Amino acid sequence: MNAQDAIRTTLETSSMILNSYLGDMSDADLMCRPGKGCNHIAWQLGHLISSECNLLESIQPGAAAELPEGFAEKHSKETCGEDDPSKFCSKDEYLELFEKVHAATLDALQKTSAEDLDAESPEKFRQMFPTVGNIYVLIATHGMMHAGQLVPVRRELNKPVLI
Repeated sequence: MNAQDAIRTTLETSSMILNSYLGDMSDADLMCRPGKGCNHIAWQLGHLISSECNLLESIQPGAAAELPEGFAEKHSKETCGEDDPSKFCSKDEYLELFEKVHAATLDALQKTSAEDLDAESPEKFRQMFPTVGNIYVLIATHGMMHAGQLVPVRRELNKPVLI
């Protein structure tokens, strides 16, 4: 297995786990917050989608999927306290966008050489994520960072244990 295969497998695993946790949730469930001061699931999904596009665009300009007009702004830090469900997407819309965004990431990754993975990342990320490969790993694991926040919501909603 080479680095690109490992990153792809990690992204696919993260997606599978996140999709499993979301599978039996309703649009209304996405407005639940895992705890006081935490962002609700709908905002987190939009954040994950927007972040993936921004991160990919920073290392492969022109490679990221195009998001609907105003999508990133709806899921910005300024909107994390918003609780009006009409200002967010449906679960199906989020899942469709995830698929589109991941496809663009995987396409760009496939075209990235091992040497390109070792190239320096953009300056603003370099301290924590020094290479292009590190940015791809961040993209691949970001969903897992948030997946744990879905578990307390699932417990609160009496959803079954999945993993």
